[in-house]
Amino acid sequence: MNVSEARSHLLTRAQLERSGLSPRQLSAAVADGTLQRVHRGWYVPDAVWRTAYTEARHLMRVVVTHERQRGTEAVFAFVSAAVLHGLPLLRLRPQRVHLSGARTNGLVASGDRFVARHEVEVPERDRVVIDGIPCTSLSRTVADVVRLAPEPAALAVADAALRLVAWDGKTRTYDAEADAAFRVDVATHLARFPRARGVRQARRVLAFADGRAESPAETLCRLFLRELGFTRLVPQVPVPAPQGGWFWLDLGLEGVPAWFEFDGAGKYTDPAMRGRLDLPQVLLAEKEREDWIRATTRRPLARAGHAHLASAEMLGERLARFQIFPA
Repeated sequence: MNVSEARSHLLTRAQLERSGLSPRQLSAAVADGTLQRVHRGWYVPDAVWRTAYTEARHLMRVVVTHERQRGTEAVFAFVSAAVLHGLPLLRLRPQRVHLSGARTNGLVASGDRFVARHEVEVPERDRVVIDGIPCTSLSRTVADVVRLAPEPAALAVADAALRLVAWDGKTRTYDAEADAAFRVDVATHLARFPRARGVRQARRVLAFADGRAESPAETLCRLFLRELGFTRLVPQVPVPAPQGGWFWLDLGLEGVPAWFEFDGAGKYTDPAMRGRLDLPQVLLAEKEREDWIRATTRRPLARAGHAHLASAEMLGERLARFQIFPA
């Protein structure tokens, strides 16, 4: 969901009352779950809220908070800037919108449960505007998140940001120079606060980040695999296909060696991802692909899904069933 889509789903109390909803009916709609309140005086239909991902829900709250701004130079920051940049919030459930600025008064009263205000100066060079909403720049946002968020979420944001600046989806090529330049930008932000909380984690995350990861789930798999002792983890490895072109593997476990794939259910259940193929055709094509990869590379291939990502230990148990262990 982008900012325009988020705006289209939001309804104010005044709009609902003009449509014929009385104050009593509005309260009843919130009570029975027909409407979800995202801020004081702002609502969204439950059907939209229920199917929205965490990032979309938070983005709607960011849009509302921006609409309520008056007389402040603060910008959206931390996870609130992350969703404006289209970055994931892996396993995060932010309860408040985050604003940063040397002067953050003028938005809402102190202690507002919807907004967290940070008395942190954001220089002009660290500010951008996305669809009319001011926020921290991409590199500043990543620097904040990799320092302050739990490590899985921090790595997912770093991976996704690197992918934005360095990955070309059409040619499936990765710009190493753009990657390196972005890492320097993030490291420069971190260098301004060498003793700040989380800097050590931030540097570790930035060193391990890889913009070739296609999804937060792949990021989490890579993090867990490292915890398990696997080394030389290479995302998106091409293997020549029998009719020309390439098969792409989510991860090469080069220290073993073996292949690893995150198997999301969407490739089998989502018609948009299946294209013109029905489920049996997708399953057959996937089996033929896997057989070819194993036969031509002489490597084992293991698959894991969301059910195996509760912990590193659970993922390790899954790999052990394929007789894949750290070298």
